[in-house]
Amino acid sequence: MHAAFIQSLALAHQQATAPLPGPAFCLLADQLLQVLFPERTARPLNGTDAVEAVLYHWQTELAELLRAVLAPKEAEQIAATCMQGLPQLRELLLRDAAAIVAADPAAQGSAEVISTYPGFYAIALHRFAHALYQLQVPRVPRLLSEYAHTRTGIDIHPGARIGPSFCIDHGTGIVIGETAIIGAHVKIFQGVTLGALSVAKHMANIKRHPTIEDHVVVYAGATILGGSTVVGSHSMIGGNVWLTESVPSHSRVYHRAQIQVTRSEDPTADISFSI
Repeated sequence: MHAAFIQSLALAHQQATAPLPGPAFCLLADQLLQVLFPERTARPLNGTDAVEAVLYHWQTELAELLRAVLAPKEAEQIAATCMQGLPQLRELLLRDAAAIVAADPAAQGSAEVISTYPGFYAIALHRFAHALYQLQVPRVPRLLSEYAHTRTGIDIHPGARIGPSFCIDHGTGIVIGETAIIGAHVKIFQGVTLGALSVAKHMANIKRHPTIEDHVVVYAGATILGGSTVVGSHSMIGGNVWLTESVPSHSRVYHRAQIQVTRSEDPTADISFSI
């Protein structure tokens, strides 16, 4: 093999950023959800001492893992900040679970939603990743969002700002961009994209993704694009809509499909097509 190629690979390995302990971070995130929601664990904790001990271990482990991307003192400070934010995180997620139960006729209660629904899981990991993103922790927030993405098919950038009582129904194929803003009591179905119009790389720091105000429903397959696009409160965006401009509150935006149904007794009249 060419010596120059071998040398270039050796140099790349020498200059590579230290790898993240990815599996350990993902396991820690799952353990956090099991502590916050005993519905997700086969072995609920017994008493306050056990809960306190597990939370202390979780904070210590988080600080240790964060040393992969932060100085030791900063890692400890951020782990402590995350620990202090756990009551608010649990409260937000309980409101999300309640919103899913209220919106989904198939849901049998919050325990089912918390323990089995991919939408709840994706929201939960997003809220934890978003907290780390706000604390300017490098790389780890995106690691967690991609972990949730692989498990659920729901792709939420950790920078997206999502209000309380957020409901994801089914969820597969949802994409929510970094600068998206979602208000309270919003419901989104599968296949929805909250994305950006084409922008140059040097414009990465501007708002590129839409704003969805309170009490909006976005049905399956809808695509909403652009940083200046605002969907006003109490609006409904129908399935398969392509939206690149703002709509006022209480709007109904829908795509009217044109479908023709014909019948023929002559088999030779059947439509032929190929894909």
